[in-house]
Amino acid sequence: MTISPPAPATKRLDSLTGLRWWAAFAVFFFHLRNLIPLPGPIEAIAQFGYLGVTFFFVLSGFVLTWSWRPTVGIGTFYWRRIARIFPLHLVTLALAIPVFYSFAPDGTQSWVKPFDLGVLALSLFLLQGWSRDPAVLFSGNPAAWTLTAELFFYALHPFIMRPLRRLGIRSALGVALTILILSVIARIAIMLDPTSLLAGLPWPVLRLNEFVIGMSLAWAFRAGWRPRLNIWIPVLLMTLYLGGLIVLGRYPTANPLLDVSAGFVSEVMTALFALLICAFAARDLSGRARIPRSRPLVALGEWSYAFYLIHATLIYAAREVFGYLSLDAKGVIVALAVLAASIAAAWLLHIGVERPSERALRNWQSRWLLARAARRPTNAHSAPR
Repeated sequence: MTISPPAPATKRLDSLTGLRWWAAFAVFFFHLRNLIPLPGPIEAIAQFGYLGVTFFFVLSGFVLTWSWRPTVGIGTFYWRRIARIFPLHLVTLALAIPVFYSFAPDGTQSWVKPFDLGVLALSLFLLQGWSRDPAVLFSGNPAAWTLTAELFFYALHPFIMRPLRRLGIRSALGVALTILILSVIARIAIMLDPTSLLAGLPWPVLRLNEFVIGMSLAWAFRAGWRPRLNIWIPVLLMTLYLGGLIVLGRYPTANPLLDVSAGFVSEVMTALFALLICAFAARDLSGRARIPRSRPLVALGEWSYAFYLIHATLIYAAREVFGYLSLDAKGVIVALAVLAASIAAAWLLHIGVERPSERALRNWQSRWLLARAARRPTNAHSAPR
């Protein structure tokens, strides 16, 4: 087994932060279809907006591993992850409950569920994603089910790093490729037997492959890998693949081919997203990424977590007020207003909740660790070696 040399101090990859915005924007358009019908070409693209979550999972593994430090203890790592996601989750959950829950739901509002304290308790602690029941999986703030998966990934990250940090470039890339191949094999098994135990596994388990692929690629970067990959190659491949699915969907006689092509959409897009992230990361490290690192785009990327958690609440709040809109002037104005409101709310939540609460919780932990260290007796046996 090859042991990689110590990784150099990692540089901030702003272009990846900018990419987060486009992934969140794709998810927004996927959900906007519940408020207004989209024009044909936009609808054809927006139906794949849910794949933004796949991008987030791959990127999460990449960024966490790129910024990993061996000097950061597991307890500190966990606390920082909690400080990062929980305050904003709790605030957006409180904002979502009046929109998605009622003690006397109106039968015409399918998105409103009867108030259930037990189910809401699961979403409060981000446990809802372990259920396949839609009433539980999408409980509380419907967008927050992905945070269950993220918490699971965070819990495993320090333990996956132990063997991963011993790998060189080729071995790390081999791990990523092996996981992708195993993912395809698992997909085939699920397609052959949709009632199998594998098919019924919770989403955090089934999506772990995306996170670990991101981790493996990031470690290859830390070991010195710099792929010469033009950013337009993965963009072109994604366009051809998704465009092909759209075209095949218009011809019923091509359904068998469509079924095969669409059946592996998660695995294909995981691979293409991984290529996209690697291309942008390499370009960023070479200093050639300018537009992706532009301040407005990076700012939107920094707000993307808040945008992701608040957008569905605002979309369905608008539907409660205006109903399901038509594709006319009023509908377009309301849709644009919801997008603007989502961006504005994301900015306010980022500067008013996400950033200050994360800083406060990190500072509290630092003070606690210092106080605990000060209480330890200093003698020959406790002195550092």
